[in-house]
Amino acid sequence: MKRIGLFTIIDYLNYGNRLQNYAAQEVLRSLGFEVETILNEAARPEISRSEYIKNRIRNALRQSPLKLLQKAFNKFRDSKNKAFYEECRRKRALSFEAFSRRYICESDFRLIPGRLYENLDERYDFCVAGSDQIWNPHIRFGSSLDFLSFVPAPKRLAYAPSFGVAEIPDRYRQRYSQYLSEMATLSVREERGAEIIRDLCGREAKVLVDPTLMLDSSSWEAVAVPARHRPAKEYLLTYFIGALSAERKATLQALAAVKKLEIVQLASFDDPLRYDADPGEFVDYISRAALVCTDSFHSCIFAMLAGRPFVVFEREGKSAEMSSRLETLLKKFNFADRKYNTDRALEEWFAIDYSHFATLLEVERLQALAYLKSALNVQC
Repeated sequence: MKRIGLFTIIDYLNYGNRLQNYAAQEVLRSLGFEVETILNEAARPEISRSEYIKNRIRNALRQSPLKLLQKAFNKFRDSKNKAFYEECRRKRALSFEAFSRRYICESDFRLIPGRLYENLDERYDFCVAGSDQIWNPHIRFGSSLDFLSFVPAPKRLAYAPSFGVAEIPDRYRQRYSQYLSEMATLSVREERGAEIIRDLCGREAKVLVDPTLMLDSSSWEAVAVPARHRPAKEYLLTYFIGALSAERKATLQALAAVKKLEIVQLASFDDPLRYDADPGEFVDYISRAALVCTDSFHSCIFAMLAGRPFVVFEREGKSAEMSSRLETLLKKFNFADRKYNTDRALEEWFAIDYSHFATLLEVERLQALAYLKSALNVQC
């Protein structure tokens, strides 16, 4: 059986990361391959100390005195609760690692930028980059490993990876152009990603759905486990990657009050009982929620797959922009109206029309499978 080395971000704290890793593995396995996720580390940021300080000052000057004061207070508060936060993260990482050991085949070695690796060409028939933000320059810092430089160019395939940004910084553009030009096949999961590739190297890339959308409900039921602390009564589920302002919290309280729902917060220190819920519990929490409120790409996907009402909020804090991948997802499945706005009555968010979803999803699945079969020379 031919072998694929799957190369993605390894993050034992992020739900979307672990679930897309599992999904990509299963999709590739369904095509007749043995699949191994290659453990790896990100490159170090290419920025001098002086440039770092200048960036901090520049960012501070862009913010209001009130916001700077709030940040200072948050930093003080976090320092006082450091031990509590570290213990929560430790338990969360352990639960995520246990999920990975159970469901994801991981390599017995780890790729690290700057080191040489031998025999990887012999180990894998193909290597696949995807499908998380493996090409985000602010997370991965332009490492050639993320473009599979450790195997010959004909073996380098991209399966719906994300850049996670609207523009590639000037200092990375030349190397990105080279790396992308050397890939055997290219696909991305957002329209802006295809535009970036076209701009950098003149190549066309397929825009494919995230692999989590490729698995049917029975496949996800096999991974889901009953959440240990799921309420007996109906609940509103929140999962936010960005910050939560006082105004946003008030909106969530108001939404919950419409149907007298309990609020369940995932990945929030304000709800420590559920902070270490593993990815299987994440799927379970979403599939049974009366309403899902989020700024997360993968929360939207699992709400769609479960047929649950969901509301998408603009991300606050460090990653304030609504990313292209989320915009592409909502547009592709005709859910652009799920982006929160104050003109809509609160009770209206609990109604959602899924009558068109299955048909659109089938088209996207067939397109992704056609791309993979062609890229991997699958004859069927």
